[in-house]
Amino acid sequence: MAESVGSENEAGYLSGIFQEMLNPINMFLIGIISFLVYKIFRNTTQSSSSKSAPVEPTLPRLRRDFTVQELRQYDGNQPDGRILVAVNGNVYDVTKGKRFYGPGGPYAAFGGRDASRGLATFSVTSNDNNEYDDLSDLNTMEMDSVREWEMQFKERYIFVGKLLAPGEQPTNYSDEDEDAPSDKAAEKPKEE
Repeated sequence: MAESVGSENEAGYLSGIFQEMLNPINMFLIGIISFLVYKIFRNTTQSSSSKSAPVEPTLPRLRRDFTVQELRQYDGNQPDGRILVAVNGNVYDVTKGKRFYGPGGPYAAFGGRDASRGLATFSVTSNDNNEYDDLSDLNTMEMDSVREWEMQFKERYIFVGKLLAPGEQPTNYSDEDEDAPSDKAAEKPKEE
């Protein structure tokens, strides 16, 4: 008998909750919550499918050395939009960071240039000097800063080649080994 009274109380309790949910205000709130859950679920499934689609075409890998004048051509204003930046004598393809280094970006002054001096002195001004900067006048702390920046560029961006000092011959990089110059081809001047 005690069990039948307990089950009647449970049935009455569940019936009370169900009747409370049928209240017009609660039905309206349940409808809004259901709609919001649907929108959240739909947006997450759409955003995950859109992430798999490529946003823009990838450029062919560039592997060569540059003079200061040649580097200037890669400031993001050319048709392919490629952006190269030199740091401590090494040239990196920073095209994937074009919102920073491209035209209109906060570091656009570094696009197509040797950014070493600017990074060492914490100055984001354009280096309009068309001459090679050997950085010999920087103090130890500034050179340490350049090396730290160089490590960050090595981790984030693709190494392209070297920034050539006046009179220095370009390295001819082979297709077999993309990370090191070929021993045979290193001594030959680059054909243009």
